[in-house]
Amino acid sequence: MADSTTSRVSFTLSSSLDTVRTLEQTAESWARQAGFDDDTVGNIAMSVREATVNAVMHGNRYEAGLSVTASFELTPQALIVKLADQGPGLDVDSVPDPLAPENILRGSGRGIFLIRAFMDEVNFRQLHPGTEVTLVKHRNPA
Repeated sequence: MADSTTSRVSFTLSSSLDTVRTLEQTAESWARQAGFDDDTVGNIAMSVREATVNAVMHGNRYEAGLSVTASFELTPQALIVKLADQGPGLDVDSVPDPLAPENILRGSGRGIFLIRAFMDEVNFRQLHPGTEVTLVKHRNPA
């Protein structure tokens, strides 16, 4: 892909585990297109997987009538992924710290922590209803 172009694709998908797989595979493909190394491709795919699980499971609560929207944009500077659910919304500040002693052995609750660790920028926005998360991974200069 030429550095002077911007590519974008958008999806509206059901609240299902198939959506999680679809968006994880799409993230992997776009990250490879962007020229990221194998470790970074895996980290981006995992971040999108975690964000999609949050949208499907916690945001939409698997409700068949609610959907997840996603967009992937590749610019000369970055890969930008936006995911949104239609649920009641998320107060990201109320999410327990997974590194706190009382949470360290829990089998869940690390998704947002991992996303923040792997991506360069992570932004949450309330949509009323729903929550949108924007994930940004900067590309290396040519």
